[in-house]
Order: sequence, then C-alpha cells, then structure tokens
Amino acid sequence: QVHLVESGGGLVQPGGSLRLSCAASRSDFSIYTMGWYRQAPGKQRELVAFITSGGITNYADSVEGRSTISRDNAKNTVYLQMNSLKPEDTAVYYCNAKFLTRNYWGQGTQVTVSS
Repeated sequence: QVHLVESGGGLVQPGGSLRLSCAASRSDFSIYTMGWYRQAPGKQRELVAFITSGGITNYADSVEGRSTISRDNAKNTVYLQMNSLKPEDTAVYYCNAKFLTRNYWGQGTQVTVSS
C-alpha cells in the first residue's frame, strides 16, 4: 500500500501560479510512475501530467507549456508547478502512483482559479 498526501492547492487569481506536492509513504517511491490527474465538477477525471521512474514526462495538451512535473526521490515527493493558471484549471487535483498492477490515489487537493 502507498499512501499519497497532496498539498499546495488553494485559491489563485487567473494568471497566477501554484505548486502542488504529493508525498508518498513508501521508500520504493522511485520505481513508481507518478501522475497528476484532475476532476472538475460534472466532468470525468483526466490526466494532467505524469513522470516515469526514469524521468520521462508527458503533459495534457491543455497544460503543455504552462506546467512542469518533477520528482524528488530522496523526499518521496512529486511536484506539479502550474503557471498562467486559467479558470478552466479549476478542479480537484489527485496524485497517482502506478507500478505494474499497483495503482494508488491520493485524497485530492482543490485548486480554484478565480478573480
């Protein structure tokens, strides 16, 4: 079992920035592909970005160029830096850890982009 705890969400004005963090409970964190997903009210959960154990990253078109996913294996933590935030980025953001058949989710952190 991997416990994932997200932090860093909040209310931000359009054009602002936020950095989300996700701390994992296991020391073998480095083997997991880590991802950030989001779910807006009335919509399906969607992938925002992921980073593999080898550091390969991938982004949704909607955040490409505005967001950076990174990981610090020494701290068992993955980050999502989001810049130039838009109202449509408003959602609950979830951290995800995957390795083979293992798939774990955090409890989510709310991001609200509004003036």
